[in-house]
Amino acid sequence: MSHVTLTESAAYEVKDMLEKNEMEDGYLRFKVQGGGCTGLTYGMAAETEQTEKDEVYEFHGVKVLVDKKDIPVIDGTVIDFKQSLMGGGFTIDNPNATLACGCGSSFRTKEVAGQPEDC
Repeated sequence: MSHVTLTESAAYEVKDMLEKNEMEDGYLRFKVQGGGCTGLTYGMAAETEQTEKDEVYEFHGVKVLVDKKDIPVIDGTVIDFKQSLMGGGFTIDNPNATLACGCGSSFRTKEVAGQPEDC
């Protein structure tokens, strides 16, 4: 079982972004860092190489990198892309999050509180 899942619609958006940045062979890095209203924040970025610290997953032709130290915090997370009348955006559903901010990118888990910042 994967520790993180990228839906088909999210993979399509990531592929499009990688192609627009001439990184067809690139990776999507999904990471967790300290900060945000509740202590931890998600981050996503395009990468050209993986490291020995990375776990690599592949979904619908997109390779996703996750630092092995982040796996306990994001285990079971689903990254999706949703369209609405206001535009589109990535959504992150993390079953480990016990508290989340209204922005959807800041959270904490039972074991990891992170370092909250003022909002």
